[in-house]
Amino acid sequence: MLQPETINKTNHYDAIIIGAGPAGLTAGIYLSRARARTLILNEGVVGGQMVLTHEIANYPGVEKTGGYQLSNIMKKQARSFGCEIRANIRISELHLEGDIKQVILSDGNAYTGNAVILAPGGRPRTMGADGESTFKGRGISYCATCDGDFFTGKEIVVVGGGNSALEEAVSLTKYVTKVTIVHQFDHFQAYQHAIDEAQSNPKIHFILNSTISAFHGSESLTSVDIQNLKTGEIREFKTDGAFIFIGYLPNTEFLAKIIELNEKGEIIVNGDMETSVRGVLAAGDCIAKRYRQVTTAIGDGTIAALSALNHLHQIKTRKSI
Repeated sequence: MLQPETINKTNHYDAIIIGAGPAGLTAGIYLSRARARTLILNEGVVGGQMVLTHEIANYPGVEKTGGYQLSNIMKKQARSFGCEIRANIRISELHLEGDIKQVILSDGNAYTGNAVILAPGGRPRTMGADGESTFKGRGISYCATCDGDFFTGKEIVVVGGGNSALEEAVSLTKYVTKVTIVHQFDHFQAYQHAIDEAQSNPKIHFILNSTISAFHGSESLTSVDIQNLKTGEIREFKTDGAFIFIGYLPNTEFLAKIIELNEKGEIIVNGDMETSVRGVLAAGDCIAKRYRQVTTAIGDGTIAALSALNHLHQIKTRKSI
């Protein structure tokens, strides 16, 4: 546990935020505007998954914007209040116990803070099929709410057999003319009401005991190879798009044995975004929750920042007594 006399004041912050997606950037805006010295550390490009979204049409108050543009605005806003941002870093060590937290990077730089907000985000589970990475964002999507409108009047496939796959398939019928659900088993891993709703929808069709083995196209996706897992037979299937819902992976591997995680690797938080470690908050797609949107991440980041400010106030109060 670090002691105050060992702190390098140059590298000490009131709060350190790990992750620069919408949750982390929002927390940075709130904290730095409240005049808390704040540092954001991000292992990739600033913006997180938001940067990969070509168009965001459901952000309140903004008719239409791109994920890259929105992340740039949030980054500039955070910096305008004095928030420091370091991107493309690698974290080698994390020490979160006690009033003084420490983050050590692979380049040898070490930073300390009195509060830490974990917002490393997450990523959809991918299939690993040929062509999947090529057509990501060019016909392949992992978010019906984000991209469903772009497929209005078209025919699509949905991969998966859980609640998310079936529920999202039903929601996509608001836009598309036909949904074909491709699932590797002959039964679904979903609640019965979700199964019934999907099976009763005339726009939804099913190909079971099968998987997609390859994605094809030129500028955008035009067809997929569907393999029957019982016979091994592969057939080409024409489609305008593919939505993949086979699970979600939080970027929390580096937090194992440091923070309490659930069986899915998601960070367990309470309503104030507090984790199992005092002075450590979490927000965004890394936490245990049902819905993952830019707006929900922003809400999480706001709560985490306000809770962090309360924690900082408590530390100052204790020191003054």
